[in-house]
Amino acid sequence: MCLTKFFSLTILALTASAVSWNATPFNPASVPLAVRSPYLSAWLPQGAGTALNGAWPQFWTGSTLGWAGYIRVDGATYTFLGDPAVAGAESAVQKSLEFTSTQSIFVMTAGPVDINVNFLSPVEPTDLLKQSIPFSYLALSAVSNDGESHNVSVYTDISAEWVSGDDSLTVNWTTTTGNILTHQVMLENQELYTEYSDHIQQGVAYYSTLNAFPVTYQTGQDTVVRAQFINNGVLANTEDTKFRAVSDNWPVFAFAHDLGTVSTTSTVPVIYTVGHVRDPAIQYIVANDVYQPRSIYFWSAYSSIADLISDFVGDYSTALGRAQALDQKIQSDASAISSNYAGVVALSVRQAFGALELTLSKKSDGSWNTDDILMFLKGISLMQNVNTVDVIMPAWPIFLYTNPTLGKYLLLGLLEYQATGQYPNAWAAHDLGSSYPNATGHNAGNDEAMPLEECGNMLIMTLSYTQKSNDISLITQYTDLLNQWTGYLVAEALIPANQISTDDFAGALANQTNLAIKGVIGIQAMSVISGILGDTVNQQNYSSIVQRYVPQILNYATSSDGLHLTLNYGNESSWGLSYNLYADKLLGTNVFPESVYDMQTAWYATVVNTYGVPLDTRHTYTKSDWESWTAAIMTNTTTRDMFINSVYKYAADGESNQPLGDWYETLDGTVYGFRARPVVGGHLALLAL
Repeated sequence: MCLTKFFSLTILALTASAVSWNATPFNPASVPLAVRSPYLSAWLPQGAGTALNGAWPQFWTGSTLGWAGYIRVDGATYTFLGDPAVAGAESAVQKSLEFTSTQSIFVMTAGPVDINVNFLSPVEPTDLLKQSIPFSYLALSAVSNDGESHNVSVYTDISAEWVSGDDSLTVNWTTTTGNILTHQVMLENQELYTEYSDHIQQGVAYYSTLNAFPVTYQTGQDTVVRAQFINNGVLANTEDTKFRAVSDNWPVFAFAHDLGTVSTTSTVPVIYTVGHVRDPAIQYIVANDVYQPRSIYFWSAYSSIADLISDFVGDYSTALGRAQALDQKIQSDASAISSNYAGVVALSVRQAFGALELTLSKKSDGSWNTDDILMFLKGISLMQNVNTVDVIMPAWPIFLYTNPTLGKYLLLGLLEYQATGQYPNAWAAHDLGSSYPNATGHNAGNDEAMPLEECGNMLIMTLSYTQKSNDISLITQYTDLLNQWTGYLVAEALIPANQISTDDFAGALANQTNLAIKGVIGIQAMSVISGILGDTVNQQNYSSIVQRYVPQILNYATSSDGLHLTLNYGNESSWGLSYNLYADKLLGTNVFPESVYDMQTAWYATVVNTYGVPLDTRHTYTKSDWESWTAAIMTNTTTRDMFINSVYKYAADGESNQPLGDWYETLDGTVYGFRARPVVGGHLALLAL
């Protein structure tokens, strides 16, 4: 498809799906509501135009998370959140939706009153304590829209679906009162480090609110509790003590607030917090095949969840200010590239951070070891691995942009494990464990083999962290490992064997140009590392190898007409996204001449489909992270924006209702098997350079 035709299609497609409300910057497939961790992950399946009260919120997998909201205005009750089927309430009308990097803000009209519904999932990249807290905010405020005064009360509840992937399991619950009211719900029989349908079968869900305004509470059957509010405007301050299965008369945990008389001045927000906590959170393999229990980092500052909730609730105003500042910075930086780019980035931030957990261990005396911080990433979607190297790698730009230290804590677990000598392979491990939250290693060496891929990734990420942070601790402590992996690249990168790359779904292939590119940049990365460490012998040796390899790679991989790099050596009609060149720009290694970037830029403009450039010639699908990486290395803004607009168009097309999937069809925007993955952190590739 020619570029002119592409832009004509783009102009038509960049108009978001027709909906009855104002959407800013666009209407996404799924709206993040409470997204703070792999197990606190609530989304609105919005699709082509589902309102906040048109569907139940969902866990990232698509299973229901009961979360209901009503507003009562002068005795008439309206639903504003969820899809409860209880007589006596009508639906509020959605007026607008706006999302930023940290917030999703809805305005709903309930007759003569508008209710502002703000879901804030803080992203606190420079504050490890606050970033580690697996809680999110819901803030409600009301204002008259007809110039008159009205009596208003509001209600919200959550269901027990927040604590299990199996609705047949028995739960129990309690309610505590005082300055803060908190509902706590948990599985009766818990299983450490165990998931069911990606829900953790361990821990407690907390739903809290400040004891401000006249507030009432109630626990019990969903229809009973909701009808109590619909019919009376208040709850009964009673607790259902018949513990039962999640789906047995669907127990819910509710609060109601009387806002009193509401006029044309917006009310002070009613704040709710929702969270999910488990302890211990991760088991991690240390030396001698010992599994170490690790806890979420916030425990270093709090002796009880009650204290944590009290601080979190009380911090709302300042948390909102910090969130708005971060939103503004990201918006400003991304908008300098384009408004479409800013929209894609804003949708990506909470999703990327929502896969992470910051942890620490205990000392032998039982005190917290705040010098032992590790961050873990769940490979959300088809594979549930722990700290998958080729999932961290595509997400890497968001860590470099927001706080490189977070990247260090992701790499440390991998480096520490392999430094124990328990991992038997000469190349870098694929991940830290096959089943999150079990970072139990692969002492048999039977992890998914991506030798060239992962060696290159580890070297590139380690150097880029060092460059961004000016911290040489990783390269100093793990020099031997880094040299070992570089040795593998020296032996294998020039003529890549029949291996899979990170795009394993595309299959193994020998002589992959993109793997050769990654390998040779990895070798040069070790040359730079050696220079930083004062090892001039290895610095010069690795650099000379790169200088020999690059002309050979270009000779093998450039098509005979000189128009593009091939997917694999000698396959003249093949080509692919050479996104691994991004690392050359990121590190400033200048391994490949600028003419290669110019050649690829010109070529991609001739092979773009409706939703972007295919990943390679074996298929017509692509990946949004690699589209973004490739955009970052284009040598003109027209082709750069072609890639950006393709991802924007896909994200806004209304053809899906799941959290943003990174793997999709370039012909029609169909989503493949991935959803909610942290690799969307790669959408920030242009901001990390």
